[in-house]
Amino acid sequence: MNYTRRSVLKSGLGAAAIGTSAGCLGDATTGNARGYASFFALWDWAQQVGGDRFPFENPVDTGRMGHGWSPDGDLVRDIAGTECFLYLDTPEFSWAQDVAAELERDYDDVRVIDAMEGLEPYLIPFDADPMPEPDYGPEYAPEDLLFEEFDIYDRRSNEQLGYWHVEHWHGGVPDVAVDAAVPIGIVLEDEQGRVVPLGDDEPYRVDARLADGADDGVVEIESRGDRVVFHGRSVGRTEVVFEIYHEGAVVYDTDEEPAGVDVVESTAGESDGAREFHDPHVWTDPVLAIRTVERIAAELGEIDPEHADEYADNAAAYVERLREIDGQFEALMDDATREVAVFAGHDSFQYLEQRYGFELQTPVGVTADAAESFDDVSRLIDTIEEHSIDTVLYDPFEAHDPDEDLPQMVEVIFEHTDVEEALPLTPAEGTTSDWQDNGWGWVEQMEEINLPSLRAALGA
Repeated sequence: MNYTRRSVLKSGLGAAAIGTSAGCLGDATTGNARGYASFFALWDWAQQVGGDRFPFENPVDTGRMGHGWSPDGDLVRDIAGTECFLYLDTPEFSWAQDVAAELERDYDDVRVIDAMEGLEPYLIPFDADPMPEPDYGPEYAPEDLLFEEFDIYDRRSNEQLGYWHVEHWHGGVPDVAVDAAVPIGIVLEDEQGRVVPLGDDEPYRVDARLADGADDGVVEIESRGDRVVFHGRSVGRTEVVFEIYHEGAVVYDTDEEPAGVDVVESTAGESDGAREFHDPHVWTDPVLAIRTVERIAAELGEIDPEHADEYADNAAAYVERLREIDGQFEALMDDATREVAVFAGHDSFQYLEQRYGFELQTPVGVTADAAESFDDVSRLIDTIEEHSIDTVLYDPFEAHDPDEDLPQMVEVIFEHTDVEEALPLTPAEGTTSDWQDNGWGWVEQMEEINLPSLRAALGA
């Protein structure tokens, strides 16, 4: 539902009771295998993969999100009567962590599936300094650049990995899994501390090559101008040299100390135990959704090998829909006239922001229970005025009734600015009664809610 400044200020939008119908949509035919998923997005993906053959249940009520929720009754015993439990091993879903721990302790015949496993390299850390944006405009002479002091970043998460300093490395390239890729970006500054733009269309670009005598069958190196991508080809270790080009000629390299690159069978689980320090909202990203859906298919195929091909086919068909969503986000940003929008809620969309190159200014950070201060609100109002923003976004699940009400922060913005419109942006962590009636799953929430709202907010 779209809201305008006029309708809110005149009507007041009274609160309604939260719906209590079960979060599970549809009437899947019960087969020989069943499962539980811990919240809406995972439930919908599992349903798409399992179909009628392997239906899933979602215990979270309609109108509610999975974090901050706690089950009634003996949910563990209900789940124990099924074949698997699909969840995210992160403190934001502490109830699901407790359920998973009890299942693993007392019910050996129930497979517990952590959907975050394998996503460790892509997780965005809390409170990490983001990779600096380039300073476009100035002309950078090679003699003014600090070639001997550049930083390197993992472009999957924008997490700093280390830095090159006077002919030696501090930190370095993380392990690369076979048939996977690790994109590495660098931050190169000039003597004034300005970040030099890198890219195929810029005067400077970054590349890499194998060191002299290094094993040439371990990694394949791809340069994209602003980053270098290492593709794992076979298990082993090799060494690479980073190069910086200016106008087509190498002006600096790290040949004095090549960087070691290890290719391993799998990097899954490398960061186990550190997830409490990472943003958990991986399910908002269609590209990470593809990885999760494919993993669900593999897990169901192991539980029910007789129908493994069916689950793989279901996943492949759904992945095509996810790729379409990815393409729609890319096209949206190609058309956008603004890269900054205001989101009146906690920051649930860092993965989308990072992947597609826009920024949501929010009054609070990632934690849903954080309370905004007067300074937070003032900063948001300043952003609205600076960028001439006339449409703000909000999370419908932060309202009393997601089908009818607005969060209080939107009303504050309407009262203190000239903003005329508020549009919903859903993290797809739950569903509403209206969306349930429409039969909307994760894909439909993106197509019907998020893409139109972002088009309006970003002027696409």
